[in-house]
Amino acid sequence: MASFSLHGIPVSRGIAIGRAHILTPAALDVKHYLVAEEHLEAEVRRLQDALAAVHRELQTLWNELPKDAPTELGAFIDVHALILSDPMISEAPLDIIRSRHYNAEWALLTQIDELSAQFDEIEDAYLRERKADIQQVAERVLKVLMGSEQLMPKQGELEGDEFLAQMIVVAHDISPADMLKFRDRSFIGFVTDVGGQNSHTAIVARSLDIPAAVGMSQASTLIQQDDWVIIDGDAGVVIVTPSAQVLEQYRERQMVALRARKKLGKLKKTPAITKDGTAIALMANIELPDDCEHAMESGANGVGLFRSEFLFMGRGAASMPSEDEQYEQYRRAVAAMKGRPVTIRTLDIGADKPLDQMEHTALNPALGLRAIRYCLAEPQIFLTQLRAILRASMHGKVRILIPMMAHAFEIDQSLAMIKRAKAQLDDRGEKYDPDVKVGAMIEIPAAALALPMFVKKMDFLSIGTNDLIQYTLAIDRVDYEVAHLYNPLHPAILQLISMTIAAGHKAGIEVAVCGEMAGDTKLTRLLLGMGLREFSMHPSQLLAVKQEILNSDLDSIAPQMRKIMRAMDPDAIADAVMALQVL
Repeated sequence: MASFSLHGIPVSRGIAIGRAHILTPAALDVKHYLVAEEHLEAEVRRLQDALAAVHRELQTLWNELPKDAPTELGAFIDVHALILSDPMISEAPLDIIRSRHYNAEWALLTQIDELSAQFDEIEDAYLRERKADIQQVAERVLKVLMGSEQLMPKQGELEGDEFLAQMIVVAHDISPADMLKFRDRSFIGFVTDVGGQNSHTAIVARSLDIPAAVGMSQASTLIQQDDWVIIDGDAGVVIVTPSAQVLEQYRERQMVALRARKKLGKLKKTPAITKDGTAIALMANIELPDDCEHAMESGANGVGLFRSEFLFMGRGAASMPSEDEQYEQYRRAVAAMKGRPVTIRTLDIGADKPLDQMEHTALNPALGLRAIRYCLAEPQIFLTQLRAILRASMHGKVRILIPMMAHAFEIDQSLAMIKRAKAQLDDRGEKYDPDVKVGAMIEIPAAALALPMFVKKMDFLSIGTNDLIQYTLAIDRVDYEVAHLYNPLHPAILQLISMTIAAGHKAGIEVAVCGEMAGDTKLTRLLLGMGLREFSMHPSQLLAVKQEILNSDLDSIAPQMRKIMRAMDPDAIADAVMALQVL
């Protein structure tokens, strides 16, 4: 097959080289992992046992059919039994296990997807509809497999296996909840047809610290299973079936990047202080308590953003996390940070982060019932979370961050809810830190333009640049068709950020940036020049940002900042920001 390249949007830096593994939406619902050579036959037997179990199940159904049952029911069971015995179902998935090292569930789904695609091309309507029968049979087998005792190997357990560290996920789209399923797997990169630079899928990809490219349009249809693929995360380019020469060039670039990363590791214990002696706080953004280990390894001064919604996502309405479950997760994060502050953002769902049980009826979810609006509309969910956070405050320094506020009544009602949660804990005799700080995210232009009402009542501010850019520029950051218009250097964005930092300093309260701009080393000196003294980013970005800070002199930056803040032309601003890099 001839080599070709696809161009999309870079979302996570670095280079990944491996084989493509096409994931359909159905494949995301089951475990998929690689099986070591010595366990392949055991995995084959697991699938064979599941097939036999479904055979017995169908035979029992046939034997227990009532005498007055419609003849169609018996025929239906017969058809499913025949499908189950067909070599395309009973043998082909076994070959996939042996050749690709897929686990049983993944091998079966892969085969079913291939068969389904073939049925879609059949002209005869009756035969085309038999696809549903095949999928129903597969569902029966999957239920048996997923109920069998089989532990998924963690990353590293297959060390030495030839397939390890070669798997690149290619999909039309991957939800943030599904992205989190891949944390401990052997995947080394992601490619999706849709998405933008700052969709939450992209943000989670960065949190996994692996190369990714989104907005590739037809990648999931153009790339074939097991194709060799290179992801150039810096350029947003995917090269399919590369030549030996191109492959060698990218392997060399991988080695250079690895050496640079090792060099950065020496900065872990170095305080983030500019050349002129200004101390900067570098905080970590996390999704789950386990991320704290990476934050500590990177030398973070604390957690500037704990995205608590990831504890809620991918769960049914009947299994919302209880107060005790949330408390335990928050307590784990606080304990892991060993006295460093942990800022927990209250539930921020909606737009591209829906909860499974939410109705998807809003015409524009980004402008609908999300974040604090949802929490105030569901006070019991909000109070449960607030009580859990407050209880965790007994184990270390905890701060509460409220997202997406724009109105005075939202400030007042949020503070009233926190007061009510404290009273409920008092009634139960539960202990908490009565002086927990409460902050607001500045991510709606209305909030940035009405800062006096925020600085008067809140203890700190955190600028969420991702949504601030989205709402200011009227760009859906999930829509790859307008992703090219997403520009953090738009003069309106710079003015809103600068105003927020200045207002916070004037009021004597802390201001942080916890959006993606904080982790972009090209913008570090720009934010320093605006007066920012607290950055919060994914741990993988922290040391590179620290290096920029150590090489920065605020006195040298100041003259250039005046030029940037007066400029209205995007190219002039970009050139001026680039000039900051050489100061």
